[in-house]
Amino acid sequence: MFDKEPIQLTFSNFGHTVNTGQVFSSDNQWIVFDTRNNDGDIKITDSIGIVNTQTAEEKIIYTVPNQSQFGPGVGAASFSPVANRVIFIHGIRNANEQKPYDFTRRTGVAIDLENPQQPIFMDARQLDSPFTQGALRGGTHAHSWSGDGQMISFTYNDEVMAQLAKTDDSVKDLRTIGLMFPKKVSVNKATDLENNDGEMYAVLAAEVTEHPKLGTDEIDKAFDECWIGKDGYLKPDGSRQQKAIAYQGNVRNEQGATITEIFVVDIPENIALLDFGADIAGTTRTRPAVPSELKQRRITFSKKGVQGPRHWLRSSPDGALIFFLAENEKGLIQVFSVSPNGGKVNQVTDNSFSITSPINISPNGLFISYIADQSVFITAIASGKSTRLTPQYEAPEQLNGAVLWSNDSKMLAFNRYVKSADGIFLQIFLLEI
Repeated sequence: MFDKEPIQLTFSNFGHTVNTGQVFSSDNQWIVFDTRNNDGDIKITDSIGIVNTQTAEEKIIYTVPNQSQFGPGVGAASFSPVANRVIFIHGIRNANEQKPYDFTRRTGVAIDLENPQQPIFMDARQLDSPFTQGALRGGTHAHSWSGDGQMISFTYNDEVMAQLAKTDDSVKDLRTIGLMFPKKVSVNKATDLENNDGEMYAVLAAEVTEHPKLGTDEIDKAFDECWIGKDGYLKPDGSRQQKAIAYQGNVRNEQGATITEIFVVDIPENIALLDFGADIAGTTRTRPAVPSELKQRRITFSKKGVQGPRHWLRSSPDGALIFFLAENEKGLIQVFSVSPNGGKVNQVTDNSFSITSPINISPNGLFISYIADQSVFITAIASGKSTRLTPQYEAPEQLNGAVLWSNDSKMLAFNRYVKSADGIFLQIFLLEI
C-alpha cells in the first residue's frame, strides 16, 4: 500500500519531541529534539539532543544545570538554515517554587554543535527599570529563523505587565510577537540569573491592545507567526520586500466575537541601523512599543477566521502564498492559502476528514505535510491531490505533533509513541519521499 516504510530513528527510553519546524540541520545530517515525552512538559525537561539521519547516533548537546520540578526547563529546538546552531526555549535560570517556569519566564538560548553545553543567550532580558532598548522584560518562545538565518522571530509574554495586572485590572499581559537581529545588548545585573545580556537586539513587531474596538483591525493577541518566503515576497508594484512576517491576530467582529485573522508586518532592510525611540524599551506601566518603522497590515477578512488545531502559519518558499488551517463548508479543518498582499482565499486540501496537526511546506514548494486520520499525509499544492504515506496508528502508539521536511525535500520526520518494556516513549521516525 505504501511505497516506503517509516524508519524508526531513535530508541532511547525518554521522549524525543521534534519542534513544529526547522528541525533538520542545513546538511540534513542531524535532527534536533528535546527530551519531552508530553507536549506540556518543557518545565521539567532538562536536555536538548540531536540524532543522525544516516547512522541513528544520538547525542545530548545541552543539559540544564540545577533542573527541578519548577524549571528552568528547555524545549522546542530549531536548527539554523545556514549554520550548525540550534535555538530553543530556556527557562529563567533562577527557577524555583516561588518563580517557576512560565510564559513570562523563558528566553532563547542557542548551542553551536562544535561547542556543546555552552549556552549562548540570544535575546537580552532585564526586569529592572530603566529598561534597555533591545532587551525584553519577559519570555520569548517558538523561535523561528529567517530564510537567511540572520533574524529570529518569536512569540512573547511580558513579565512586567503580568505583575502589574495583579494590582491593576486595566492592564493585561497580552501575547504578541517580535523579532531579533544580530546586535549585542548589555543590561544591568546580567549576572544575577534573572537578567542576561543578549547576542541579538529584540523588538516587538505587533501592536496589541487590551480592548480592541469592534469591527476594526485592532487585536489583543498576536501569535504563531512565520517568515514570508526564503527571500521575502513581491509587492503589487513588482518590488521585493526582503523580509516580512505573517502572524495570527485576534480581532473582534461587529457582534463582539473573537475571530483569528492573518496579518503581515514588513521589516525594513536596514533595521539594524535604525535609531529607535526610547518607548521600544517600555516602562513600569507600559509594554515595549513596536518601532514606528514596523506597520501591521490585515490580509484576511473572513466570517470564521483561522481555526483548527494550534498551528503556525507557513509560507511558500517564493513568498507568494501563506498557508493556514480553517473550516471548509462541511465543517472540516483543511488547508487554505492567501497572498501576503491580501485578496482571495483559496482552499488547498479537500479531504473527507479534518487535519489534526500543524502543517509544513516542502522546501521545493510542491507539497504540504500534516497528520490526519492518524496517518502522515502530503498534499500536492498545485493539484490538491492528497496521499496517505503511513498506516493509521492506534493508541497508545499514536502520532504526535508536526510532520517536518528535510531541506532537500526528500525526507519527512515525525513523532510517534512507541511502547517498550520500560514504558511508552515519543520516538522520531524518518520517511523517505
